[in-house]
Amino acid sequence: MSETHGTEDSGTVGYVLEMGALKRGKRSGWWIAGVKDPETIAEHSWRTAVVGSVLAMMEGADPAKVALLCTFHDTQETRIGDIPWVGRRYIKVAKNEDVTADQVAAAHPAVADGIKAIVHEYENGDSLEVLVAHDADKLECMIQGLEYLQQGYPAAREWVDSTRAKLKTPSALALAEAAQTMPIAEWQRTYLR
Repeated sequence: MSETHGTEDSGTVGYVLEMGALKRGKRSGWWIAGVKDPETIAEHSWRTAVVGSVLAMMEGADPAKVALLCTFHDTQETRIGDIPWVGRRYIKVAKNEDVTADQVAAAHPAVADGIKAIVHEYENGDSLEVLVAHDADKLECMIQGLEYLQQGYPAAREWVDSTRAKLKTPSALALAEAAQTMPIAEWQRTYLR
């Protein structure tokens, strides 16, 4: 094994280890809504990828591509944290593409190029897959807000309403409408009958 290859392997593993911090980082905007123990960034990203895949199937987009875009959409938060929208007006944050470039600087070139391309596309693209991925991010946030509402956090209503208003695809709007009237444990009722 060459020394360069070993360094690239270590850099790649370093990136993977850094992504583990997303499992511990909380989605801080929910604290504003009074949620004492909000979801982690990784929990949000995982369900965003699932929602994105579902929306992609409904919209005729590539589900694998949307899932990939959704998986990497918040990875920069290992370095900058989860800054709620109310806080963004007070601070200047590096572009996600710049943070990603730093994160993967020591990784294998194919990995670095691939991840940078995914993040760049999510941030700048205009394909159906990008539109669906952005809707998935908002729809997941809205659904999480509905769950927090049902758990007794009334201030989550602001997140539900504001994220719902930003949805664009017919499928995301339809699922948002359905989610508004569904209890969070509804999915298990079909198995209890």
